[in-house]
Amino acid sequence: MWFIFALLSAIFAALTSILAKVGIDGVNSNLATAVRTVVVIIMAWGMVFLTNAQGGLVEISKKSWLFLILSGLATGASWLCYYKALQMGEASKVVPIDKLSVVFTLILAFVFLHEKFTPKSLIGCILIAAGTLIMVL
Repeated sequence: MWFIFALLSAIFAALTSILAKVGIDGVNSNLATAVRTVVVIIMAWGMVFLTNAQGGLVEISKKSWLFLILSGLATGASWLCYYKALQMGEASKVVPIDKLSVVFTLILAFVFLHEKFTPKSLIGCILIAAGTLIMVL
């Protein structure tokens, strides 16, 4: 089931890029990011209440709060940079560079989460990086 959700995530991310590129035409990229963020907040809290998960809010540990907040800050920084890049560049070049996050995630997961970095992971990272360079050049 995780694969289906991951695939749907990729499809929605692709739609996000195309819709954003059209939507930011003539709009300040920071303002566009703020509008998008409000929509995401409404949608996320809607899902919390729809699934009756709001009771779990008081059960979140201090450690989880800290890392969720840091993750939110990283997401915000990512979105601000992404929208600015998308406004300035071509979607077909910005998006592949943004997807280098896969390579960075694998490296960070190895260093900080002690996840396995296999030969297959290394080859995948090299191919993703090479493919990105080929697409962008």
